Amino acid sequence: MIAIVGIVIVIASVLGSFMMAGGNPIVLFHLSEIIAIAGTALGTVFIGTPGPVLKSLGHRLPGLFKPSPYSQGLYLNALKMLFELFQVARKDGLVAIEAHIEAPDKSALFKKYPDVVAHHHPMEFLCDSLRLVLVGSVPPFDLESMMEAEIDVHHEESAASSGALQKVGDALPGIGIVAAVLGIVITMGAITGTVEEIGEHVAAALTGTLLGILLSYGFLGPMVSGLEHAAAAESRFYNFLKASVVAFAKGYAPIVACEFARRAVSAEVRPTFADMEKAVKGK
Repeated sequence: MIAIVGIVIVIASVLGSFMMAGGNPIVLFHLSEIIAIAGTALGTVFIGTPGPVLKSLGHRLPGLFKPSPYSQGLYLNALKMLFELFQVARKDGLVAIEAHIEAPDKSALFKKYPDVVAHHHPMEFLCDSLRLVLVGSVPPFDLESMMEAEIDVHHEESAASSGALQKVGDALPGIGIVAAVLGIVITMGAITGTVEEIGEHVAAALTGTLLGILLSYGFLGPMVSGLEHAAAAESRFYNFLKASVVAFAKGYAPIVACEFARRAVSAEVRPTFADMEKAVKGK
């Protein structure tokens, strides 16, 4: 939602200042320049970006225009879910959680927390890690290393999608110059025309440069930053789950394992210990 507000502010500031100076915003829109810049930018994406990265980018971009799902409420529900899961293992043995982690979509325990289960990949990460705890042959230190390696892979995949968008943003000023040069070529072909005609062609060429720079620094650059922040929030959720599983594997009590996880949450959305204790004791 904040991203939408930012886009509106950018557009209003550029067009508003232009109109305040007496400009007509209609003259900034030249279809030929827009096609040249948008088409070339899209082509560079297809040339330099693998299919899986494109798919990931398409999946992540809509998230910029929605509130972050990693709220304090999500973390509190995740803590409740982890506590309940660990309590089952403590009371009835590790084998009691096998049915839950083997088929999380059918687990009555997990179904109580739909907002947590909706995060499909982190849930896979959690269940795969708990399977290793059930096996019992992987020491907690090695389990932590394995989980960190998976988090690193996830971070690299996230960085690849934002990096692809960053490259397009970096190229857009140059693409705008290409569009401007094409406009100047057309202007030179009409050099014998009227002053009004020549002025229109020059204005069209200059809007190509304007559009390339504006799209780069006013839109794509900030969108890349937004994707990076979203990826960082997602990585923190993975680390949150990792902290709880490793503490559980070391034999800590469920409430202590949940406290390890709570400490891994960023300060702005971290529940207090009292909130966590109240929530889990309610279970």
